Amino acid sequence: MSSLEEQVERELHFLQGRWLQDIPLDRTVLLCVLVLLTAVVLATSLSIWRFFSSKKHPPMLPTIPLVGGMVKFAADPIGLMSTGHKLCGDVFSVRLLHRKFTFLIGPEVSGHFFRAPEKEVSQKEVYQFNVPTFGPGVVFDVDYPVRMEQFRFLVDGLKQVKLRSYVADMVREAEAHFAKWGVEGVIDLKKDLADLIIATASRTLLGREAREQMFEKVSDLLHDLDQGMLPISFFFPYLPIPAHKKRDEANKELRRLFSRVITNRRAANISENDLLQTFIEATYKSSGRHLTDGEITGLLIAALFAGQHTSSVTSLWVSAHLCSEPKWLARVVEEQKRIIAEHGAALNFDVLSKMDDLHLVIKETLRLHPPLMMLMRYVHSDFTVTTAEGTSYVIPKGHVIVTSPYYAHRLERIYRDPLSFDPERFAPGREEDKVGGAFSYIAFGGGRHGCLGENFGYMQIKAIWSILIRNFELELVSSFPGSDFRSFVVGPTGSCAFRYKRRATPLA
Repeated sequence: MSSLEEQVERELHFLQGRWLQDIPLDRTVLLCVLVLLTAVVLATSLSIWRFFSSKKHPPMLPTIPLVGGMVKFAADPIGLMSTGHKLCGDVFSVRLLHRKFTFLIGPEVSGHFFRAPEKEVSQKEVYQFNVPTFGPGVVFDVDYPVRMEQFRFLVDGLKQVKLRSYVADMVREAEAHFAKWGVEGVIDLKKDLADLIIATASRTLLGREAREQMFEKVSDLLHDLDQGMLPISFFFPYLPIPAHKKRDEANKELRRLFSRVITNRRAANISENDLLQTFIEATYKSSGRHLTDGEITGLLIAALFAGQHTSSVTSLWVSAHLCSEPKWLARVVEEQKRIIAEHGAALNFDVLSKMDDLHLVIKETLRLHPPLMMLMRYVHSDFTVTTAEGTSYVIPKGHVIVTSPYYAHRLERIYRDPLSFDPERFAPGREEDKVGGAFSYIAFGGGRHGCLGENFGYMQIKAIWSILIRNFELELVSSFPGSDFRSFVVGPTGSCAFRYKRRATPLA
């Protein structure tokens, strides 16, 4: 008997003795059973293999071992995205230290990113670097249901009825600010507008006390918080570096200051028309309790960070573009004249809402210069995306998915001549963002996590620019600024010098 036959004989005896000892089977039947079982096992294994091999994961962008793409990402994040897009297409992955990041470029592959429920893709895990800045117990330091209640408080504070009164404060702050300018001169508008934006935000969001009694102190502390949010903070938010230490000290001092303000308001039974008051009066539906002083301060900081940075850099980009585009500057000036002729010189919510040309300019500015170059989510369960070319990829659980407003807004298949400044692309008849489909324009995010302060931002910028252009002629004297990608909020590089000349008589 051959060795193979001996092996089969032994297997048959084992099978008969262990599994089928109570069934009288002859040797031929036992052999057939063994063959059948083997076939079933092989078929099952092949099906499992085919199932998993059919899950096509995104291509990995080649990077330096160990540190992955971290060096490239830190030095030139847009360059990394551009390289990945050219080599791999609309979906690709890259290792950044211990994490795998999958980039989703364009609206065709971004739907799940914006629409998926929190249990499938979430913000909390990837935005932990915000926790030391905002403080414990708010936004990304709490579970999703609590965070949604906190966002509801913010929505209540930014409703149209509130915005109407906020606009009056914005106008007063802007008029007082520009009244301090001389007859003519050269000014670094980057710093000047930043000061004005934080003044209007302090008045409407932080409250009268912060604006009138401790503005310089609060501004300095907010600056320290801002400087403590660095690219390295994303990976190591508690790294004991000087910037992080100043950030933590600033957060502690802000909590002390606002706790005093909150206590005084409650003791005096004072009610103000600002976001602070909204938070003081708010209660959680789930428990009925009021917010703690720490929660109020943390939400105020979060709201100010979201609004102040966006409006500050966007106001500056608007100024740079209008001073570089005589055609659009003339259109905005003529629109102001028409508005004044129809509604008078007073600025309010309804008047600002009628400034369609200025609105188009701001929207196009945000397309070219979205304040956030990247939006991120953490993947809790595998999902599939399909590119415009029809290629499907499975995004694995555990990846961080990234979409980039900056890069997506420059896709030629969505926007005609995407690098040019062309506000008309959003006008009725073209509306390239709508033609391109959902999530073609994501300057304010979208889906489940769209920006809550979008209308506030538009009103703030319109109020400031209306007062500026009605009272001054403006000229950009420095070169057109580049984008500074070293910060989470992308602003212009260097100083931005403008020459101004006060109009002999304001526009009328």
